[in-house]
Amino acid sequence: MAITISKNLPYQLLFALCIAIPYLNIYELTFAIWILTLLVTIRKTYSINILKIVSCFVAILTIAFISGLFRKYPLYVIIRDITYLLKPIIGMLAGYQLCKYNSQRAFKTIVYTGLFIALIHIFIVFTVFLKYHTLTVVLVREYGGYFSDYEIFVVIILMFSKKFELNFSKKNRIALLTIVGLSCFLYLARTNMIQFVILFIAMKGYFKINKKSIYVITSVIIAVLVGYTAVLYINPRRNGKGLEAFLYKVKIAPIEPFKTKINKEDWKDFNDNYRSFESITTVKQVTEDGNSAVFFGKGLGGTINLGRRVLSNDGTYVQEIAIVHNGYMTVFLKSGLLGVLFLFLSIYYLSKTKSSEIDLSNNINLILIGTAIFMIFSYFVFLGFYFKFDCKSVLVGFIIAIQERINKENKMNLLQD
Repeated sequence: MAITISKNLPYQLLFALCIAIPYLNIYELTFAIWILTLLVTIRKTYSINILKIVSCFVAILTIAFISGLFRKYPLYVIIRDITYLLKPIIGMLAGYQLCKYNSQRAFKTIVYTGLFIALIHIFIVFTVFLKYHTLTVVLVREYGGYFSDYEIFVVIILMFSKKFELNFSKKNRIALLTIVGLSCFLYLARTNMIQFVILFIAMKGYFKINKKSIYVITSVIIAVLVGYTAVLYINPRRNGKGLEAFLYKVKIAPIEPFKTKINKEDWKDFNDNYRSFESITTVKQVTEDGNSAVFFGKGLGGTINLGRRVLSNDGTYVQEIAIVHNGYMTVFLKSGLLGVLFLFLSIYYLSKTKSSEIDLSNNINLILIGTAIFMIFSYFVFLGFYFKFDCKSVLVGFIIAIQERINKENKMNLLQD
C-alpha cells in the first residue's frame, strides 16, 4: 500500500519546530531556526495588516539603530541587541509564512504542537518527582519552566473548538484538554492565569461593551479582589512550601512590578520586587543621559548598570544588563519614548479587527483582541514578544495568516457563485 505524504507536512513540522525550540532555552538556536524558516518560506506578497504590525517593530529597531550611531558601544553588544529587537519581526513573519493550508488543518497543527509540548513538560515534572521524591513550587518551575503562553492558547482553542470548526470527538477533546490543561497548571504561572481569563472573556465576546459584558467583567474583577483578599488574610510566608509558596507569589504580584521605593540592602525587599528595581534603575539612568535618550533611547548596545551583581536567568552573575523584564522599559532603554509609542501602536493594530460574514473569521477576531489585551500585561512582566524564550509572535503571525486565507477563500467562492 502506497504511503501518501501531505505536501503541507514540512510546513507543519517547521511550525512545530519554531514553537518548540524556544523551550530549550537556547536563544542562538531559536534565532537560527526562525531565520532559516523565514528564508525557506519567503512569500511574494504580504497583507497590509501584517505589515502594519511588523512595521512598528521595525520602527523600534530603526530608532535604536540611529540612536546608537551617536554612541560608542562594542560590536558584540550591538549585534546582540539587533537579534533581540529582530525577534518579534522574524517570529511574526515566519508564522505568517508557515500558514499554507486550510483553517481546520492549521488549527489542528496548533493543537497537536501544544499536545507535544505538554507531554514533554509532564514527563519532565514526573522525572523530577522520581528524582527528588517530592514536588515543590521551586522544583517544578526550575526544571519544568516558568510559563507557557502557547499552551494557554491551545487550551482556549480546545475549549471553544466549535468556534474554530475543529471536529474533535468529545472523548478526544476531553483527553487533549486534560493533558494540556494539566501541563498549564504545573507551570504555576500567575501570568498564564491572567492570560487564560483574558482570552476566555474575549472568546465569550465580553470585551464588546454592553450591559452583559459590563456585568461579567465587573463580576470577574470582584471575584479577583475577593480571592486576593483571601490570600492576604491567609498571609502566606515568604519561605513557605508547596501551595503556600505559590500563594506568596500571588500575594506580592500586584506590588512587584509597580513598587517605587525599594531597599537594596534588604535582600527580601530586593528579591521580591526586583522587576520594579529594574524599571526604576532604567528610568533613572536613561533620564540622566539627557532628553535625546529619553525621546530616542540609548540605542543598540545600551545597557543598565544595576550597581551590584545579580544572578541572571542564564545562571550567570551580571551587573550590566541589556534587557529588563519589563518590555516597555526595554524599548524605552533602546528607543526611548518614541519606541514605546510604536510598541503601543503594535498592540492597537493587533486589536484592530474587521467584522466578517464568516463566523470562523469573527471568532479569530475575538482571540486576536484577547491577545492584544493580554500583550499589555505581558510586556509588563515578561517582555512580551521580545522575551528570548517566547514563541507568541510565531503563533500570532500564523493565526493572522489563517484568517486572511479564510477570507480570501470566501471571496473566491463568492466570485465563482
